[in-house]
Amino acid sequence: MKEHLPEYITYWNEVGLGRFIRVFWFFVIFEFTRYVVIDYIILAIYWFTSKSREKKWTEAQGQLFLENPFISIIIPGKNEGKHLFKLTKSLAEQTYKNFELIIVDDGSDDDTPMIGRNLEKQGLIDLFLRNEQRGGKASAANLALQFSSGKYIVHLDADCSFDRDAIENVLIPFYMDERIGAVGGNVKVRNSENSLAETLQAIEYLKTVSVGRIVTSYLNIYKIISGAFGAFKADAINDVKGWDIGPGLDGDITVKFRKSGHKIYFSPKAICLTSAPRNFKILAKQRLRWDKSIIRFRVRKHNDVFLPHANFKWNTFFALFENIFYNVILNFTWWIYMIDLIVNFSSSLKFIILMNLTLYIVFGYVQMLSIYLFSERRKEEMRLWKFVWMMPFYTGTFLRLVRTYAYFKEYFFKSSYDDPWNPHKSSRQAKIYKL
Repeated sequence: MKEHLPEYITYWNEVGLGRFIRVFWFFVIFEFTRYVVIDYIILAIYWFTSKSREKKWTEAQGQLFLENPFISIIIPGKNEGKHLFKLTKSLAEQTYKNFELIIVDDGSDDDTPMIGRNLEKQGLIDLFLRNEQRGGKASAANLALQFSSGKYIVHLDADCSFDRDAIENVLIPFYMDERIGAVGGNVKVRNSENSLAETLQAIEYLKTVSVGRIVTSYLNIYKIISGAFGAFKADAINDVKGWDIGPGLDGDITVKFRKSGHKIYFSPKAICLTSAPRNFKILAKQRLRWDKSIIRFRVRKHNDVFLPHANFKWNTFFALFENIFYNVILNFTWWIYMIDLIVNFSSSLKFIILMNLTLYIVFGYVQMLSIYLFSERRKEEMRLWKFVWMMPFYTGTFLRLVRTYAYFKEYFFKSSYDDPWNPHKSSRQAKIYKL
């Protein structure tokens, strides 16, 4: 039997378990433990408690439709005119009907103003607002908030589409627990068949959003409500004074909600489909912005959550600690790990590289199985399985390099304040007030 095994498998079989763990300690201690062991334990508990949760869900659904609260759906954005008609059509087909639709154009230089005003005249949207001078997405969202009159505020991105019961399913959790102040929707990639970059992002979203946020929500350390699809209690979002200047404004407002004492919940049934960046160059630009926000908001702006004070909360502490530990600290630990391998095991690198790839590919398919078990789109997502073997190169190399560069730039140079994603005047004020 042994003679038929690949040489690198035979090598690790011969050197023993102790040396194996010594070499692959990063995978064993951090990756396998967090993303396989803990995830499967929580998902098993989640599955075994599904009946009681479904009962509670059904009761809350009845309360929602009994009260039938008026809600405000707000869509801020720039140059989004081409998406607006399709978006209004998607929302018109929703099972939940009692809402107003407010669109804010943040200084577009395309035909968005004409399209928006035309949709308003036709009665397809309730209110179209425009910032003549661009103020940034936070500014546009806050303008919409001023004109909103709903009990709940649902924030959407214009380029998204939604399952027919998405709005209903993002509102139901508010009736399951009165402590819940904000609910995140389940964001999936719509255009996964167009390019390799989009396909790999689709798998990433399934792992980190669809399953990852079930786990963190269950542990009460869910830390980011996507700007593409999130719902908030109106009185609570006014208490925290709305959105601050981004990038990363969705993660920032989630922390603000946590710090103000509200519970954050993830609703896996509230499905939103978004368009991912179509190539790796555009994707890198997006992720540089996202990754800088971890340093800007979690390491700097909200570092008071780690300090003992009257409003200290353990779940908020662990939510941000888990985020910083797994995204920032372990990112740099990985580089130390690589140096360790090169210095201490240079003669075995051939066997190490091949086994490391094997571990991560197998581990990727084990993760994919958990996604498959919880997915409502099993048939559609089945095509992604044949690309899972590429994820170690995507997440382990490409995204890690992007993260490292982003963290370095933001920590030492605060480069997010120079990002053109926000107007310079807004970023200048944010820098002054340390937002």
